[in-house]
Amino acid sequence: MKYPVIIYRLYVPTGSVHSPASASTVRAHSIKKAACRSLPQARYNNTMISANGVTLRLGKKALFEDVSIKFTEGNCYGIIGANGAGKSTFLRILSGQLETTSGNVSITEGQRLSFLEQDHNKYDNQIVLDTVIQGNPRLFEIRAEKDALYAKEDFSDEDGIRASELETEFAEMDGWEAESNAEALLNGLGIETELHGYLMREITGAQKVKVLLARALFGNPDVLLLDEPTNHLDLDAINWLEEFLINFPNTVIVVSHDRYFLNKVCTYIADIDYGKITLYAGNYDFWYESSRLLIRQMKEANKKKEEKIKELKEFISRFSANASKSKQATSRKRALEKIQLDEIKPSSRKYPYIDFRPDRAIGNEVLTVSGLSKTINGVKVLNNVSFVMGHDDKIAFVGSQELSKTTLFEILMGNMEPDEGTYKWGITTSQAYFCKDNTREFDSSLTITEWLTGFSPIKDVTYVRGFLGRMLFAGEDGVKHVNILSGGEKVRCQLSKMMISGANCLIFDEPTNHLDMESISALNDGMMRFPGVELFACRDHQVVQTTANRIIEILPDGTIIDKVSTYDDYLEANADARKRTVYIASRDEDSN
Repeated sequence: MKYPVIIYRLYVPTGSVHSPASASTVRAHSIKKAACRSLPQARYNNTMISANGVTLRLGKKALFEDVSIKFTEGNCYGIIGANGAGKSTFLRILSGQLETTSGNVSITEGQRLSFLEQDHNKYDNQIVLDTVIQGNPRLFEIRAEKDALYAKEDFSDEDGIRASELETEFAEMDGWEAESNAEALLNGLGIETELHGYLMREITGAQKVKVLLARALFGNPDVLLLDEPTNHLDLDAINWLEEFLINFPNTVIVVSHDRYFLNKVCTYIADIDYGKITLYAGNYDFWYESSRLLIRQMKEANKKKEEKIKELKEFISRFSANASKSKQATSRKRALEKIQLDEIKPSSRKYPYIDFRPDRAIGNEVLTVSGLSKTINGVKVLNNVSFVMGHDDKIAFVGSQELSKTTLFEILMGNMEPDEGTYKWGITTSQAYFCKDNTREFDSSLTITEWLTGFSPIKDVTYVRGFLGRMLFAGEDGVKHVNILSGGEKVRCQLSKMMISGANCLIFDEPTNHLDMESISALNDGMMRFPGVELFACRDHQVVQTTANRIIEILPDGTIIDKVSTYDDYLEANADARKRTVYIASRDEDSN
């Protein structure tokens, strides 16, 4: 028996949420036009890349098993999966960088594939502009051969014929516009014109990332593969990239930990689970809802089947020996034999249950900060910072001044003294703190259960293990020693500690570091549901947008901008803030 699956299709408006009529959006459309100018526009010929029976074995483990999937023109596919599922590995298979154990990858004949390279130092001896143009290798080869022919002193008739052939092909590829198109891409991503003539080794690491992204986008590739394309980009550049991909006419396949980005650009989600890949129409949020709905539907259908089986068994048991009912009993026995429960294979991804419940309601006086200043290693990271927190506030501290945010949290928790200024917590408040550097917290030979019991108001092992179970620590995991835990396990322990505390004020300093997307989604839900107050710094855009009702940005000089606003509204109104904020992906541990 087949069960219905609700499939959603996302139609994304071309306007940016951050800046619907901003200069960056207008620039994105003009640059998109320039980037696509190097090939004729009437070129919809059903470009497709497909994996056909692909199997990849790493030792005894089959990372992919007989995977067949097609990616078609005009769509953006987001590749998702649990830690170690093989997301980046699958991109490497599609790009031809990695051989499969069996099966093959095919692309429509004559079509060009481009991918975002991860080696940031590969082109250190090349000029920035040339690095981008080389993204279309054939165009760059023609230009180099043509220039070499014209530089010959003994230019022959054969050379003239060859040069003519090259000029024709060069013009068909819009080669005369190559430099201006490459410059437009670089400018759109925030690489200023004066840097275009620099050698790659002369620019910063963050700038190299943008150049390599421009290289991948250059020349309107038919298939575009992007692995964490928003990493190290400022929000203006991310906005520009979102607009570019929304309007890109060809095939895009992307791996990203930025759920906000996936929601903006994806028309399909390709979910890797147990070595298979399943396609869902829509963006990440639609996948999340529809995949969970499918499981619920199957469970409900199985429950009804189980009830029917029980009813038939009872009838057969009561009447099988009764001659007058024997025919009915036999008929129902045959019906019973036909009923089969559908196997519901649990997903390899696991969702923790994060639920912060305060022991007492918070009063009107929460936190008053007055004139806090702090200098570290000669740099003033906090400069006369003042704000008052209300009992309904969930404040996100944003911007790229990570040391300033950590310093403020450490001061508010009493772990560091300010140089100047004061702060005062309300008498009804109790705090739980997620620190970014947890080295000292786990410098212990205690087991996980012993460690968490030390923070529990109820010293009962069963009670404590209930909180560990919510964070996916099975019974035997409780005897692990905390000093040997992985980064992700330590984060889950910290969140368990915050849940068991019963605090009504939560402080988070980058809690999504080391977490997979499933845990980030669960944390996001827990932060949104929490009825108390929150102060937090977080790289995950969606966490900030869906949780915060007030934004405080700490500027490079240590002063602050304080706005009662959602994150998107704050960014839309402040172009400088978009440039100051850089996205850094939190990669899966043991990611493939």
